[in-house]
Amino acid sequence: MTGLFDEELRAQLAQARGDLAKARAEGDLDGVQAYEGRIAGLLRMAEKHGIALAHSPEEERGED
Repeated sequence: MTGLFDEELRAQLAQARGDLAKARAEGDLDGVQAYEGRIAGLLRMAEKHGIALAHSPEEERGED
C-alpha cells in the first residue's frame, strides 16, 4: 500500500508542477496561487508520511 501511495503522491506533484508552469505561462495569477498551494500541501502530506520528495524551500512554503 505504501508504494501505491508514494507513486500517487509523486504523480499528483508532477501534475501540479506542470499545471503551475502552464498557469504562469498563461498569466493566470489565480491559477498560480492555487497550484502553489496544492504543491505545498502535497509536500506537507509527503513529509507527514515519511516520503522524501525533492523540492525547493519556496515550493514548501507555496511561493515557488
